[in-house]
Amino acid sequence: MKSYLLLTKAQLKIFARNRQVLFWTFFFPVFIMLMFGAFVGKDQGIKLSTAIVDKDNTKLTKSTIKNIKESSLFNIKENLDKDTAYERLENGNVDLIIEIPKGFTQKLNDQVRSPLEITVYYNEKNYSNAQVGITLVNNIFDNISKDAQNYNPLFKITPKGIEAIKIEYIDFLVPGIVAMMIMNMNMNGVAGQIASWRERGILRRMQGTTLKASNFISAQITARLFLNGTQTFFVILLAWLVFDIQIRGSLVGLVLFTVLGILTFMSLGFIIAGIAKTPESAGPIAGFLSFPMLFLGGVFFPISNMPELLQPIVKTLPIAQLTTSLREIMTLGTSISELSFELFSLIGWMVVSFVIASFTFKWE
Repeated sequence: MKSYLLLTKAQLKIFARNRQVLFWTFFFPVFIMLMFGAFVGKDQGIKLSTAIVDKDNTKLTKSTIKNIKESSLFNIKENLDKDTAYERLENGNVDLIIEIPKGFTQKLNDQVRSPLEITVYYNEKNYSNAQVGITLVNNIFDNISKDAQNYNPLFKITPKGIEAIKIEYIDFLVPGIVAMMIMNMNMNGVAGQIASWRERGILRRMQGTTLKASNFISAQITARLFLNGTQTFFVILLAWLVFDIQIRGSLVGLVLFTVLGILTFMSLGFIIAGIAKTPESAGPIAGFLSFPMLFLGGVFFPISNMPELLQPIVKTLPIAQLTTSLREIMTLGTSISELSFELFSLIGWMVVSFVIASFTFKWE
């Protein structure tokens, strides 16, 4: 027990003294979170830059433009001639051009109700958003036509909103950042450190003492649990202070999956350290495994957006199970019992990895 406590203390001192590694261990995930959160963290919705060319220039057209402005979908640019508006559309500075033709007001006052063409130019490179704008423009002018003809609808739609959980990208991102930290700190960190200690003969000298391998591994686990726990706490605290994210689920579940993630990736790190012959080879091996998992494991992008053929394979990865479980708990308040697949999958990864690590681990 004494050797275990001394080794744990020694490992924590190693972390504390290596200030450069400690700084980047904390700073890099925080930097990623702040960078992504600042640029795409808040859902701004669709906003179409729209130019209006008013060739009629009457009180009615000005009233019509006012109605268009009331929609949050449009960012209106007025007082542009057609050539200037068209040039901006070609350059991508404008998404839509609404051209109100000469004779718009007179047409509404005419007894003959033949259609008057109102042209809407759009940017073909932003087709899907433009179609939303065109539909809304059509509705606005359709209502003007109905009012002019004293049209009384037979049916009336009454919208009733139901408040749901509002999940923005930053809510999606933070659990992924926590999972990324756990993977990098434990799989990459353990692999590099153990391989370095073996090359320097530190493990061989430890083997020559009465130190048990179980005490050595337990001390590594305890020190990294403490460091990762502190790291996770500060990242979530910062996300709460800066982006006002909320933890809607159980703290027990959050801690449980964090611990399982640490143990799983530590075991994978020990496997890599056992396979790698030198510290120089341990880094590339760990990077070869961790880099694809950053993009396939749902850290930055939803797994559901991936090709359907790839999704079942991706969902078996430990990083995917960790990000999914942390995200479900933090953003949706999902209970541990509802995450049984992720729970037992991570336990399976941990047990299998630990068994393999016990065979591949070498003191020298």
